[in-house]
Amino acid sequence: MRKISAHLILDGLGNSYHKGILSVDESGRIIDILDTKGQLNESAEVEFYSGVIVPGFVNVHCHLELSHLMNAFPEGAGMIPFLKKVVKSRANEPERIVLSAEKADLMMFKEGIVAVGDISNETSTFELKSKSRIDYFTFIEILGFNPDRAASAFEKAVTNLKSAENHGLKASIVPHASYSVSTQLFDAISSEALKTGSPISFHSQESIEEDELYLKGSGELINLFRDVLGIDTSFFKPTGEGALQSTLKYFPEQSNLLLIHNLNTKQSDIEYISSVRKLRNTWFGLCPGSNLFIQNKLPDIELFRKNHLQICLGTDSLVSNHQLSILAEMKILQKAYPSISLDEILSWATYHGANALSINDWAGSIEVGKRPGINLLTSLDITGKKLLPGTKVKKLC
Repeated sequence: MRKISAHLILDGLGNSYHKGILSVDESGRIIDILDTKGQLNESAEVEFYSGVIVPGFVNVHCHLELSHLMNAFPEGAGMIPFLKKVVKSRANEPERIVLSAEKADLMMFKEGIVAVGDISNETSTFELKSKSRIDYFTFIEILGFNPDRAASAFEKAVTNLKSAENHGLKASIVPHASYSVSTQLFDAISSEALKTGSPISFHSQESIEEDELYLKGSGELINLFRDVLGIDTSFFKPTGEGALQSTLKYFPEQSNLLLIHNLNTKQSDIEYISSVRKLRNTWFGLCPGSNLFIQNKLPDIELFRKNHLQICLGTDSLVSNHQLSILAEMKILQKAYPSISLDEILSWATYHGANALSINDWAGSIEVGKRPGINLLTSLDITGKKLLPGTKVKKLC
């Protein structure tokens, strides 16, 4: 049994304990939370740390298998040039992919991340994830814009899903984005989700080109398919509606849905989402570091807060970020929105993410009976509860 204390404990639920004491067993499970109300008696049995104790972080969106492409792309190029380069750069030596993924996994562990929603297009990282000290949920991602590829693409995804399950990984089959999946594939994915009850992750409203594709059937995305990928796009008929409105209908209402990026989400989009599904099983995953890297833009977070949306945080991949650190994402948000409290941003980095990945029975908040991981934040404004540029995280448990 360990007894751990610090100047402040933030539990991820909005509660604070000034010099509280956590009793933690050898597995990391919280046995007791003592609210000393700041009156901590000196005791050899208590480990006291200078800083703020918080739960382990939850990274809802990562692409571990792309870690070998770190520092390969220029910043600020925009979404379409970024996609073109990704398409041309994905292939690499299997050994390098695995080695880079191992380094990235260790990076996240040291950054206090306890759980990750990880996108996989193939199986190279499955062995690593099965042995990791991080809890992974693997989203088996499908791409296939041309309906002629629907059957083969889904068959490959099913094969990858079985491989993930054979490695002991939790996994589900999900679409990549509105602009990269045919209606036939959407139907197959929806049927699978209805059968298994698995959560769905989906890149949503990351670029304005998505809407242009569905509204008019024109723009840089359609050119990318034809000129770079060599895809026959004659089959595609624009819907006259935005990308979200054209594709959200394919997601079962009862499925947990994790919408990723939401960089161009507007009030009308939120109203549409709430008209076709319940917001209580819909999460909005933000990846601010990646958004700044690719497009030098952040989502309208005040809009999300005004609508009481369930926000959670991801890092995206090392292709479009300098590190895989949820703390770094929190710093970006606090700098851009200084009026938002640390308690609220912390809930996005912990509690909401755990709910989105359906691991809230053990992760996401400091509560008796849970084993959420215990992080210590140092070099921050403790009194004002503000992160600083030099704030660091250390895993205590």
